[in-house]
Amino acid sequence: MYQNNAYNAYQNNKFETASKGDLLLMLYDGAIKFLKFSIIAMDDNDIENTNKNLIKVQDILNELMSTLNFDAGKVAKNLYSLYEYMNHELIQANIKKDKEKIKMVKEMMEDLRNTWAKAMNKA
Repeated sequence: MYQNNAYNAYQNNKFETASKGDLLLMLYDGAIKFLKFSIIAMDDNDIENTNKNLIKVQDILNELMSTLNFDAGKVAKNLYSLYEYMNHELIQANIKKDKEKIKMVKEMMEDLRNTWAKAMNKA
């Protein structure tokens, strides 16, 4: 029980003390993880877990869209459009049970995550 409480405290502290850039990486990492889980669930014909994991990714995309700063210019508008496209593709993937759409979104998410990580290292 003590270990579980200590782990929960660590997790909470990790999120509360993270920079905005680190939080963004955590969101991307979470989305990528749930996309991988949805692919595995789809391979296992586990419709329930496929759906649950895709919805978790959609929730992350909604969070990413809601935190964009549109005063920053075209970048925010372009990211919003990209997130919206990924969300649409995941809805279609969930309806049609199309693993290729999930893989495509995962690759896009990995590219965004890697780009952001490189930008943080340069800053």
